[in-house]
Amino acid sequence: MRNYVVYDVFTETPFGGNQLAVFPDAGELPEADLQKIAAEFNFSEVTFVYPPEDASHTARVRIFTPTTEVPFAGHPTIGTAIALADLGHGGEMVLELGVGPLVCKVTDGGAQFTTEVPLEVLATPDPALVARALGISEDAILTTSHAPTMASLGLPFTITELDCRDTLAALQTDVAAFREGNAKYPSGLDFAQFAYVREGDVIHARMFAPLDNIPEDPATGSACAALGALLASVEGQDMTLRVHQGDDMGRPSVIGVTTLDGAVTISGSACKVMEGSLTY
Repeated sequence: MRNYVVYDVFTETPFGGNQLAVFPDAGELPEADLQKIAAEFNFSEVTFVYPPEDASHTARVRIFTPTTEVPFAGHPTIGTAIALADLGHGGEMVLELGVGPLVCKVTDGGAQFTTEVPLEVLATPDPALVARALGISEDAILTTSHAPTMASLGLPFTITELDCRDTLAALQTDVAAFREGNAKYPSGLDFAQFAYVREGDVIHARMFAPLDNIPEDPATGSACAALGALLASVEGQDMTLRVHQGDDMGRPSVIGVTTLDGAVTISGSACKVMEGSLTY
């Protein structure tokens, strides 16, 4: 089938959060067209759903950005789980992703999943280069908790703490610095930057991956998961965080992050805003 649905994810309100197109039955779509379809939507991700390889699971899910297939991403997992629940798949399901199967639970328009993939620290990029990529002075980067760190739970981001909310709001990316960073620290999302300000258990964040045609992402569950795992590791304790992202681009998002004994749970809401079908 060529039918699709579009959900806004990590929001309870249409036209907030992060857009996601879901093809609930992608088996008849030509393999060569999947990347082209994702580029046509030009959302940060599109998911294609197939029968599971393990019959005890719910579905196999493939995730595409506008430029590449990725093994894991947060808002596509939450949005796809809610879309499948809306289609009658029940409130608890196991989705097969590139990082392995994830258990997802859906209740009342919200969903959560837990990943036990271990945190991988890939690099500690030069703070001066990170500052240029974000368009800020190097002294706006805080290093008390951690230096800028390229970390991954399946998808890598350079995670950087900033000094205040005003600095975060004023970020202006420098694509040339992203290209330089990608050459020096190659990764799956081309030197993607996740910058944040922490106010206790509340996080304000922005994410940029311009080399992957994502100038800014309104909600990045995979980066939030990596942030939670990183902070739990450096502080030596589990935590519960509420991440606000997308405010500075007019698409407010709220992402729940909980860590427990090395596992990370991501939670949030989603609402359907469109449905349609391919006509080519």
